Amino acid sequence: MPVPTSPGGSATPARPSAPPRVAVVTGGSRGIGRRTVGRLAADGYAVVVGYGGNQDEAEAAVEEAADGGGRAIAMRADVADEHAVAALFDRAEAEFGGVDVVVHAAGRMHLAPIAELDLAVLDDLHRTNVRGTFVVAQQAARRVRPGGSIVTFSTSVVGLAFPGYGAYAAGKGAVEAMTLILARELRGRDVTANTVAPGPTATDLFLEGKDEETIARLAAQPPLERLGTPADIAEVVAFLASPAGHWINGQVVRANGGII
Repeated sequence: MPVPTSPGGSATPARPSAPPRVAVVTGGSRGIGRRTVGRLAADGYAVVVGYGGNQDEAEAAVEEAADGGGRAIAMRADVADEHAVAALFDRAEAEFGGVDVVVHAAGRMHLAPIAELDLAVLDDLHRTNVRGTFVVAQQAARRVRPGGSIVTFSTSVVGLAFPGYGAYAAGKGAVEAMTLILARELRGRDVTANTVAPGPTATDLFLEGKDEETIARLAAQPPLERLGTPADIAEVVAFLASPAGHWINGQVVRANGGII
């Protein structure tokens, strides 16, 4: 291939390619998190897949990103353990040079009436969903580079108030509050912080323990008359993480097909 020349005939040096934007995705081995890994990798991000326990699924997410032409690595980290989360961010910086986007999709769900919920289960749920979000947000606030984005996850049930979701929705309400405050604390950093609050979405976490009648009833609630998919939610995350979505800040995006 000929070397490009300037009008005077001298060789024009090739411009070095820009380093990739880098995303950390917790809960990246399954469901919405996994689909988000693939979506961001397709957009050119180098992705660090954080996972809690299923190494095989995490490695499969890495392979899917590679199959789409992207780059990804996987690392195990308990999101409620501040040392493990710090190590996850250290790995992202060591492998790819920094962090631009953090998507905190890790979470747990347990459904029971408030009167019947075992308080040990409540503590475990909130350790992951509340403390885990705080720990990840803390590292993200310290490390995300200018122009970057932080995306946490809530649920539309915070507004819909379905019976049985008391403990889960309470934790996600805390996520919404801390993310709004984080957006304000990041003033002057050129970093956004938003929460995505899906409605009923066809993930293993959502479908587990529900009979066909219950699933059909929930699918009929949105005016679009279907369950959401992980791809639906990953598209919202990708937009918020992109320059096109950078003016959206300190918001809860209720991605639920129009449920009121």
